[in-house]
Amino acid sequence: MSREPKAKLEHLKRDDETFDELLERLVNDETPITVGTWDSDTAAHARDAVVHSRESVEQ
Repeated sequence: MSREPKAKLEHLKRDDETFDELLERLVNDETPITVGTWDSDTAAHARDAVVHSRESVEQ
């Protein structure tokens, strides 16, 4: 294994687990990552929420 992938795995590895345990945890993660995009209305709503949140913090 080259250095870069090994360094990434070392970053993910918990202090109390072996590399075998790390790999087992990574391949058995039952929560899939869902990647997608927002439609323009959802994106606009999210932007408005961020602006409102920042404004409330500034007050």
